[in-house]
Amino acid sequence: MIHTASLIHDDVLDDSDLRRGKETVHQLYGTRVAVLAGDFMFAQSSWYLANLENIEVIKLISQVIKDFASGEIKQASSLFDCDVKLEEYLMKSYYKTASLVAASTKGASIFSGVASSISGQMYEYGKNLGLSFQIVDDILDFTQSAEQLGKPAGSDLAKGNLTAPVIFALEKEPRLRDIIESEFCESGSLEKAINMVKSCGGIEIAQQLAEEKADLALQSLSCLPLSVFRSALEEMVNFNLKRID
Repeated sequence: MIHTASLIHDDVLDDSDLRRGKETVHQLYGTRVAVLAGDFMFAQSSWYLANLENIEVIKLISQVIKDFASGEIKQASSLFDCDVKLEEYLMKSYYKTASLVAASTKGASIFSGVASSISGQMYEYGKNLGLSFQIVDDILDFTQSAEQLGKPAGSDLAKGNLTAPVIFALEKEPRLRDIIESEFCESGSLEKAINMVKSCGGIEIAQQLAEEKADLALQSLSCLPLSVFRSALEEMVNFNLKRID
């Protein structure tokens, strides 16, 4: 519910018409209803959370909602900023995606009654899985068609949200900066920028970063005994990387 609420609000903030090929809530019912629907889902999820009666997990998941807002603020304050650092991108990705995954995996481990050291490792697993997932999503924004994405290809770049492939491409292709800083005012400039990102290796370097985060996630699972459950967690990491193929 928290994730769905964040997506409804995300679509309002990004003024997105489509999500996974379907019209967004604010397109169907208007911004007012979409904002209220997202607020309701956040409130409902908080009620369910309180009923868990575990203060550690309540604190953990409550932080996620705060992180969502921090991530949106960071993204909004760095649109079309070609000086954005990789570390800033990863921090924003943590706030918007990885925080929820990390809190969920750690929360589950707390309810399993494991040692705090293992809960810590499960948090690291979720964090790095979440970061890898977001990086892969950002790669797919360049490599998949609008039909596959369910939204226009390159939509993040068009809105000035500079993701890992673009950040790496900017290091290789100086001309890309001028196009981005012009906010794609000339006809065909967005397509030109997308082609630059593809041709100068930005996507391949971003894929390496996704694989590095995936490896860190897998390393964190070494604290668990070999079992079908550990295998399932490992497969989740590998499945995410296969989305690029």
